[in-house]
Amino acid sequence: MTPNLPDRVAAALGRAWVDDEAWAVVTELSRLDSRLGGSAGERAAASVVARAFERSGVHDVSLDSFPTQTWTRGESRLERLDSGRAFDCLALPYSPTGDVEADLVDVGHGTPREIRAAGVSGRVAVASTTTPEGGRFIHRMEKYGCAVDEGAVGFVFANRVPGQLPPTGSLRFDREAEIPAVGVSQETGAWLTDPVEAASARVRLAVEATTEAGESQNVVGTLGPASEDELLLLAHYDAHDVGEGALDNACGVAVVVAACRILAEMDLSRRVRVAAVGCEETGLVGSEHLASTLDPAAVVNVDGAGRFRDLVAMTHTSDATRAVAEAVSDRSGHPIRVKPRPHPFSDQWPFVRRGVPALQLHSDSGERGRGWGHTAADTRDKVDPRVLRDHAMLTALLVHELAGRDPPRLDVDTLQRRFRTADFEPGMRAAGLWPDEWD
Repeated sequence: MTPNLPDRVAAALGRAWVDDEAWAVVTELSRLDSRLGGSAGERAAASVVARAFERSGVHDVSLDSFPTQTWTRGESRLERLDSGRAFDCLALPYSPTGDVEADLVDVGHGTPREIRAAGVSGRVAVASTTTPEGGRFIHRMEKYGCAVDEGAVGFVFANRVPGQLPPTGSLRFDREAEIPAVGVSQETGAWLTDPVEAASARVRLAVEATTEAGESQNVVGTLGPASEDELLLLAHYDAHDVGEGALDNACGVAVVVAACRILAEMDLSRRVRVAAVGCEETGLVGSEHLASTLDPAAVVNVDGAGRFRDLVAMTHTSDATRAVAEAVSDRSGHPIRVKPRPHPFSDQWPFVRRGVPALQLHSDSGERGRGWGHTAADTRDKVDPRVLRDHAMLTALLVHELAGRDPPRLDVDTLQRRFRTADFEPGMRAAGLWPDEWD
């Protein structure tokens, strides 16, 4: 265990080992019908988090509003025209209203090469949620963007996880997309991509949805002393509207709340700004708003922690945050697996691209893909309170360690090269995420 801890810090860690606050936060958030960005449920969730911050010793807690494009789902339909058979489906957020009839085409994993080779122009593309073994991660937004660029008139996202679980997930960041798109279950995907069945498949894909100007909010507060610079600790509290959002990301918020109860008893070397951000799932809108007003010394983004046993620290090319993760892991005797490669699909991104060093705290089941995430199966029964407690204690130790250091800024030119070396540029351009200033 970490040596030479003051008695009050040791006592706070001891209390955290049996504390039920994190579980209470997961429970309160999971009870809400929907926490999709800009919705009434998301506003209710902000109030839940604000109260939890105050109970945990966070000071000056307030709500900071920002504009967003609010998407609301209506009815969706996917039907084989030759047989008249209809399949269960879910519209993907920011899908426009649309009604198309077209031939179906299987694009496999939905890599750019597969989409180009399939000839999707004028057709409805079916892509798996998986990515090829041994290759880089291909995000849903990249698959969709490539299909749009190649002239597809519709998009179907087929889950890899069995259990009649259509997946969801945004198509664009905070704006309406171009062509109608739905998620379907693994079982439906098997029908749609069967070589014999798909040979003559023609489908009708219809989506009703609205995208309109709305408002969301971040929950913000502070811990520690007043200082010229500060560390940012954040997690997103919004979730997709098809499940309870317990794993993604009520767990992350709960870990932050429980970590704050420990940090409130620690002597921090600089102020820690604490934030729960809205609209992550619909475009990192809350963190973009935060980044427009804050320039922290470093950011700790808790997105994915609390789900599975061992903590993962994504260091986004920063040697300094990697050293922090390794030091805390060594001293605490708890494994923290380090992943240095950057990615743009969570709330550290608006800060990282400005050169702010980051830790994204995640956890990994060992399986590829999201598992239960972004489906109706993302429910509270999947959460283990013991994991929440462990990750809260590690998060507090990581934040305390990072607050006591002066991590250098990321070199943005080097960061840009790392994204290009990892072959992220084509996909980020297809998804509309490649920064204009990098051209």
